Amino acid sequence: MIVELGHFTLVLAFVLTLVQSTVPLWGALSRDDRLMAVAPPVSVMTFLLVLVAFLVLTVAYISSDFSVLNVIENSHSAKPLIYKISGVWGNHEGSMLLWVLILVFFAALVGLFGGNLPTDLRAVTLAVQGWVSAGFILFLLATSNPFTRVTNPPLEGADLNPILQDIGLAIHPPLLYIGYVGFSITFSFAIAALILGRLDAAWARWVRPWTLLAWCFLTLGIAMGSYWAYYELGWGGWWFWDPVENASFMPWLAGTALLHSAIVMEKREALKVWTVLLAIFTFSLSLLGTFLVRSGVLTSVHAFATDPARGVFILGLLCFFIGGSLSLFAWRASMLKQGGLFAPISREGGLVLNNLFLTAACAAVFVGTLYPLVLDAVAGEKISVGAPFFNLTFGPLMVPLLIAVPFGPVLSWKRGDLLAATQRLYAALALALAMVLFTFWLWGMEKILAPLGVGLAVWVMAGAVAEIVTRVKFLSVGPKRGFDRLVGLPRSAWGTAVAHFGLGVTVLGIVTASAFQEERIETMRPGDTVNLSGYEVTFDGAAPRRGPNYTEEVGHFTIRTGGVVISELDPSKRVYTARQMPTTEAGIYTTGFSQLYLSMGESRGDGAVDVRIYFKPLITLIWIGCVVMAFGGALSMADRRLRIGAPKPAARRKAAVAAAAE
Repeated sequence: MIVELGHFTLVLAFVLTLVQSTVPLWGALSRDDRLMAVAPPVSVMTFLLVLVAFLVLTVAYISSDFSVLNVIENSHSAKPLIYKISGVWGNHEGSMLLWVLILVFFAALVGLFGGNLPTDLRAVTLAVQGWVSAGFILFLLATSNPFTRVTNPPLEGADLNPILQDIGLAIHPPLLYIGYVGFSITFSFAIAALILGRLDAAWARWVRPWTLLAWCFLTLGIAMGSYWAYYELGWGGWWFWDPVENASFMPWLAGTALLHSAIVMEKREALKVWTVLLAIFTFSLSLLGTFLVRSGVLTSVHAFATDPARGVFILGLLCFFIGGSLSLFAWRASMLKQGGLFAPISREGGLVLNNLFLTAACAAVFVGTLYPLVLDAVAGEKISVGAPFFNLTFGPLMVPLLIAVPFGPVLSWKRGDLLAATQRLYAALALALAMVLFTFWLWGMEKILAPLGVGLAVWVMAGAVAEIVTRVKFLSVGPKRGFDRLVGLPRSAWGTAVAHFGLGVTVLGIVTASAFQEERIETMRPGDTVNLSGYEVTFDGAAPRRGPNYTEEVGHFTIRTGGVVISELDPSKRVYTARQMPTTEAGIYTTGFSQLYLSMGESRGDGAVDVRIYFKPLITLIWIGCVVMAFGGALSMADRRLRIGAPKPAARRKAAVAAAAE
């Protein structure tokens, strides 16, 4: 009976989304406060109903209720509890239920904490969010019901896909979905602004915290997925330009551009058209990613579904929301007045340049991801677009962007002085050049571009520090007053500097791990030793071991430096009993920010195994930098100006107006 409760609450939630999507909108258009007041409580009630449905499915997984088809196909009674729980979203139906839960959660947040928003804007925003929620709940009920029962339940389930039985995949989807789906609320704000004709600096300030929230979680979600693929798939790489990886990366690029564009709109009321378009396109790219993963057009370790009917349904939603929003934009474009003017050399100009490179990079990834699919559908030709294409298109666009990043924050608004900004960055430039020379001395001239990449990363990091030092003016005001100014800096200023510093850290990790890694592929017998980057890796032998729902062959390796044992690693090859699917479990030794990575291959007889050994210098900086970037976004989100929204009239001004009215 509890399973039917989950299905019933989904149906009821769908009915409430229809109310949410129509009544508040009608109230806003007719200026009826009572109708607009319906939106917040309905959005909260919808969230509670979907939460009940999600908890019901979770209980079915934990209790191994094999009368539910979804549990049969994706669970097993011997599976550890953590993977029973993560199995709820480790499949198409359950992950879509999580998708919808986060969608209505953001609506509930606006309903609960959007009291500083104008009543009509909040009502229409929640109405638009209701349209999106209604579409995806209908998708669940019509094509992907997670509560479907079977008449004759089996005694045991088919188990979860083995590569998903990992703690990384327990964390990665929720983080990614909060980012993906979080951009829906910026989309709803944009559509509401177009409907009401309310596009001004206050609107940009209201949108920014929601954009920051989604961007932070999407950053963490992509980083977690990257690290999972790195240690779980046994390939030793951190990014593969997989189409589904690209599907999450494109909204991140567009969302980053949206963040910077909203700053210009808030400060100067410029770039209105561009900011609204970015809000629409960012969520549209999230919808595109959902379509790619669930339509069956892609074969990927990330793909969930292969049912064309589901793909057609999502494609219909995609066309409705993207086509409808762009049509509304075209209809209302004439109302978008030009904002403040600014010189090309200014902080606004730097942010525009940032937007141009980010959107061009996003377009390059978009073309490389979709072109093979379009070519296959139109001409029946199959081609593969891989790393060489993306490296040649995406990389050159990032270099000038990274060069420009430190200049933006030190330029003045409206009209800047490039020479003065350069003088503020002399120390950062000197440090970057010193790191280039040091890297050439350390690694030689064999890889000439890598030291330049290291210098570019240091330039971005040092530029972020120079930004704070410039604002505080330590040299001119003295240490005590400088420290006071440092403490008093707005959190958005700290957030910008920290996020830019994190970007530099990630770039440094990417450059060093890609250019200077060392690799050995050997067939090793017990007692054999391989030397790599100053490490002596000895294979001591392999032995079988049984887990709760798998068997594995575990290799034992001893790591020495100068004959001294510093670590022992146990990589393995697993076979999961129910599905008879193999997986690779890597052995990783972390030293500082670098890692020694071992992956076992096939057994060759006589105890010999194929072994892949990597040394990856500074690779952990890739993910540490992403965490730092997300922390910077969180700092910006905590800025008081974003918490209070649009400034309210002072009490004295209110009193003066009241007195004049009398």
